[in-house]
Amino acid sequence: MSDSVIYWLKASYRANTPRIAQDETPADALRRSIRKLPAQWTKRFDVAAVKLGDYFALSVERRSSAALRKILRDGGISVEFKMTAAMRDIVDATIHANVTLIKSIPSQYFDQVEGAVMRSVQTGRDLAGLVQDLERYSGITRRRAAFIALDQNNKATSAFNTARQLELAIDEAEWHHSGGGKEPRPTHVQAGREKVRYKISTGWYDPAVKRFIRPGEEPGCRCVGKPVLRGFS
Repeated sequence: MSDSVIYWLKASYRANTPRIAQDETPADALRRSIRKLPAQWTKRFDVAAVKLGDYFALSVERRSSAALRKILRDGGISVEFKMTAAMRDIVDATIHANVTLIKSIPSQYFDQVEGAVMRSVQTGRDLAGLVQDLERYSGITRRRAAFIALDQNNKATSAFNTARQLELAIDEAEWHHSGGGKEPRPTHVQAGREKVRYKISTGWYDPAVKRFIRPGEEPGCRCVGKPVLRGFS
């Protein structure tokens, strides 16, 4: 998407450059042209968002169920999971959240593109400076997309695990810190080090945010909760 946008804007910017310094008409024309760009990409993202959202939610559910099944099997418990009403609700909510976030990616990107082009026109910057800004926004968009994918994966996994465990009457887990991330949350690190146990139904009280949370719920959190099986833990 970004490569196509940069290519198109280079051609459009060059076509309008000679008159930009003389009056506002070329700037207005350039703005109108820019606003035509999102249409084709928004349509593509709208179509892909639904497919990706559905695939993502179901794949996370399968991985979550498989991981819990292994934990139970290691404890001598054999369980066959079914798609219950509670799990279906979580799948639907996960799909909706992902579709909304995926659709927001091109919208935010094109807002940044339009702002960069208009600032470039107003300040008389050359094409090289504009392209540099656009490439920076492209990088920001890629990083945002990657963060959305990771964060939603963690949140969905946490929600699926909670529902499955409570359905099996497992209401205690042990906090395990991921050990990853550039800026780990001190309270999460401590909880993992101390192997804090918490009620799955309510979560663990994190003094940093002053509320109950579960592993993976906070933005960027990669922590996990290991269910405590009575008689085996």
